[in-house]
Amino acid sequence: MRQEKDSLGVLELPDEAYYGIQTLRAVQNYPISGLRPHPTFVRAYALLKKACARANERAGALKPELSKMIQEVCDEIIEGGLRDQFVVDVFQAGAGTSTNMNVNEVIANRALEKSGEKRGNFEKISPNDDVNMSQSTNDTYPTAMRLSALLMVRERLFPAMETLRESFITKAEEFSDAVKSGRTHLQDAVPITLGQEFGAWASMMVRHEKRLKGAEHDISFLGIGGSAAGSGLNTPAGYREFVVEELKAMTSLDVKPSVDLFEAMESLAPFVHLMSGIKNLALDIIKISGDLRLLCSGPMTGLAEITLPAVQPGSSIMPGKVNPSILEMVSQVAMQVVGSETVVSYASQGGQLELNVMMPVVQFNIAFAIEIFSNTLEVMARTCIDGIVCDRERMRHYAESSGSLVTALAPEIGYLKAAEIGKESLKTRRSIRALVLERGLMNEAQLAEVLDIEKMAKGIV
Repeated sequence: MRQEKDSLGVLELPDEAYYGIQTLRAVQNYPISGLRPHPTFVRAYALLKKACARANERAGALKPELSKMIQEVCDEIIEGGLRDQFVVDVFQAGAGTSTNMNVNEVIANRALEKSGEKRGNFEKISPNDDVNMSQSTNDTYPTAMRLSALLMVRERLFPAMETLRESFITKAEEFSDAVKSGRTHLQDAVPITLGQEFGAWASMMVRHEKRLKGAEHDISFLGIGGSAAGSGLNTPAGYREFVVEELKAMTSLDVKPSVDLFEAMESLAPFVHLMSGIKNLALDIIKISGDLRLLCSGPMTGLAEITLPAVQPGSSIMPGKVNPSILEMVSQVAMQVVGSETVVSYASQGGQLELNVMMPVVQFNIAFAIEIFSNTLEVMARTCIDGIVCDRERMRHYAESSGSLVTALAPEIGYLKAAEIGKESLKTRRSIRALVLERGLMNEAQLAEVLDIEKMAKGIV
């Protein structure tokens, strides 16, 4: 064991721990969930600390040898090292001071070790004076949040959305000639193709990506350099711009200095913008999952127009039953994403005066939502959508027997007469074709042209 001292006193830590006394206090104070910060958030924080060290060196505030040692440890963390040392629960005191100090202490102690000094010898390399130079939790934590969100959207969410979009496009092409009855209000509607349904879902992914790119731009303005309250106290000239330059070079992210550092510290609106976009996508994914579950309902007493890949037995008591298990999982995850957005929205109005301290719960929910949602979209595409097959004969039967075919007759015989034909067809179970011919409203050739369901599905008059 070793001893470390802070402004509240002295505590003992295990020799092998790279974290320090302030981290230990947080571990003792917040035994809440057992959940630790997302790896991408840890990487983002290390990227930021590296950029700050470089900026301080460029500004003449940090000695080059100290800057070099800090950067080397940051590189270890960026590459995935020391991850077991970030131990503060995601539910912690406001603003994220405990997490910031966890990062500072790990970097300082590892740098001490690499330079041949004992861990905890902070007179040589200080977590506060050196690693945290020109910084405050109040500007580093929200900046790391922004970097983490941008990285996760770029590396996880957009690729997952693209995977799902490509799966929808593939099925749209495969089912482009599979005519079926459309349904509005869960009632029969005019013919469409199954490919058109899948094509609409592919278009949804494109539209959602465009919306999310707007949120991505909004979140790219960094409040780093504001220090404790937005005034930039204790930061050297040029530091703020240097940090942003270094981050752009290291990440290729299109980050920019915030126009107003006070606003960046007080408002979590960009995070609400991002989570609202993700929630919006989740709502459409729930809708798509519900549509697919309806289309595969049955197999004997439902629509049964499509069959999903069988991934597991569906019942512990009914032999041979197969359920839409993947889609059920997808809907539940999407509902969780909606819940995460609610937390972020509530947190955004939870700050007071110069700082919104509710950042840790915002960070957790955004990272958690993107992680589980990205994984889910990938699984949905590969395990469900890619293996869907359709029953063309059954779909065509539904389309040809639907009373909604009278819609195509309305321009020829009038809306009221077409409605009468539709009602009689439903009542007598006789075909629309037979009733029109019986009444002498049209001849065979005219009917064949008007009731061509392939043309109807494509909107050809």
